[in-house]
Amino acid sequence: MSLLFSPVRIGQHEARNRVWLAPMCQYSCEAQDGMPTDWHHEHLASFARGGVGVAMTEAAAVSPEGRISPWDAGIWSDEQAEAWAPIAARIAAHGALPAIQLAHAGRKGSTYREWSGQGSVPVAEGGWEAVGATDAAFGPYAPPRALTTEEVEQVVVDFAAAAKRAWDAGFVVLEVHAAHGYLIHQFLSPLVNDRDDMWGERTLLLRRTVEAVRAAAPEAGIVVRFSAHDWVEGGIDEAMTAEHARVALAAGADWLDISSGGLDPRQQIEVGPGYQVPLAASVREATGAPVAAVGMLDDAELAEATLAEGSADAIMIARGLMRNPHWALLAEAELDGAPEGSAWPVQYTRARPRPVAVAAR
Repeated sequence: MSLLFSPVRIGQHEARNRVWLAPMCQYSCEAQDGMPTDWHHEHLASFARGGVGVAMTEAAAVSPEGRISPWDAGIWSDEQAEAWAPIAARIAAHGALPAIQLAHAGRKGSTYREWSGQGSVPVAEGGWEAVGATDAAFGPYAPPRALTTEEVEQVVVDFAAAAKRAWDAGFVVLEVHAAHGYLIHQFLSPLVNDRDDMWGERTLLLRRTVEAVRAAAPEAGIVVRFSAHDWVEGGIDEAMTAEHARVALAAGADWLDISSGGLDPRQQIEVGPGYQVPLAASVREATGAPVAAVGMLDDAELAEATLAEGSADAIMIARGLMRNPHWALLAEAELDGAPEGSAWPVQYTRARPRPVAVAAR
């Protein structure tokens, strides 16, 4: 059996394989109320049916102002949690672990989805005044209002409440989004956080949030997503991320999910297949903790090699799975020959690739 299709534990929960669906924003809550819809149900269930080990939702905002856009999903209300519950149940019915990413966009909130406009959404059009670690703006976006000391404390409360709702809705894996320039990342990076109150201690919000999520959902598998490099001089690098990771692990995290960038529009990133794998490997080596790698890893042999060389313990795939929701089934066939007892639904077994007989000459 390949490493990619061997089981692995996330806290108390076992994933059937190491192909995990990465969070992908859908911007499809057309009522702008944060409620997941039929689209979210079909979208996520398709990947679970397609054989992934973990199916993770898009960023689910822990408060209305924590959304990236007015069309984002949320989990700040019981009604939203009730709407998520059948989606989590369907993911589980297909054999994958239901996972949700808990998020707060911070200064990158109240922005248009890519097909509706650019920049910040005015209040008159359904937007809001974004909030952030400071009042420094992200590139062309409207400047945020800096959160007060007490308001940052409320963010921790919001993450905890969202975690409890998510667990009760059936999500057994919870990811704390501390990457891509969103709120927790803003507090972690020296490029943004120059506060002079208690939250100027850059890892404090991370620690308090993970502790609160762990307390709210003690049996959940907890993952923290980091941007391991800001790709701007003076920003976060691998050594700093290793320290951030140790804080998260001590606070109760089980896994680390390593991405990069998103904080500063000056970033310069050379992308290509596996371009973020060295970042994952460095954090894994520094902490000894299990790590998921992400970023153009939708080639089965490359994904398998990443695990075999010890650079990561799981592979997160996003766009590759959007292109083919059954990527995991076909990758398993490529690596392991689609063995009996694999993730292929019985209704689809007739479509399993078969070895091609070669006639003797």
